[in-house]
Amino acid sequence: MPIKSEQNKLNPSSSDLDPIGICIVEDDAGFRSGLERLIGRTRDFRCLGSFASGEAGLQKIPDIRPGVVLMDLNLPGMNGVECVRKLKAFLPAVQIVMLTVYEDPDQIYNALSAGAMGYLLKQTPPVELLNAIRDVHAGGAPMSSQIARKVVLSFQSVPAANEAEGLSAREREVLDYLAQGFLIKEIGEKLGIGFDTVRTYIRRIYEKLHVHSRAQAVAKFLHASPSRPSAVDTKR
Repeated sequence: MPIKSEQNKLNPSSSDLDPIGICIVEDDAGFRSGLERLIGRTRDFRCLGSFASGEAGLQKIPDIRPGVVLMDLNLPGMNGVECVRKLKAFLPAVQIVMLTVYEDPDQIYNALSAGAMGYLLKQTPPVELLNAIRDVHAGGAPMSSQIARKVVLSFQSVPAANEAEGLSAREREVLDYLAQGFLIKEIGEKLGIGFDTVRTYIRRIYEKLHVHSRAQAVAKFLHASPSRPSAVDTKR
């Protein structure tokens, strides 16, 4: 990733504050190295750890306790969404920003549901990335403009909510788990049913709600049942 930038943009006047501790979870060695250099030359940031897999990050990051984690989505072994969910269980206050090439609405929704507070594309210019890190650390939710547009369009395209009333009890259970960001395999394990059975339920849910993605289905379901009891909460 390109990291050249004007020095005054990399080192703002607010750098007299305590630096923001950052960890990186990224399997691409070249991109990971570029992030390390970018963070290392920015006075109000400090790179506390850099990891090539979710497993390695999950082993070390809870002890490092950074303020912000930059997380790749498509990692070998444990994927980025699963790593986010597990990290948030150890460090509820950590701010995680996905840094990926994927613009798929379901991928975006999965990451945000798991606990990520930002979603940026890897081609984000360095200065924008640095500002996004400051933003999420200050309580914001930075997104690349293309991603923010997809999120808005996904919710705008959700039709009337009363069709959710036609879902069976089991379909509502499956959709409730989807709303919590669980993957198909995890939903099957929670409900004691097979992977293909879960996929069948999801297909029926899409058909009944007249939607084409997880994000749209969940948005419609939540709109229809804003105060519903969570199947996830009641089964834990």
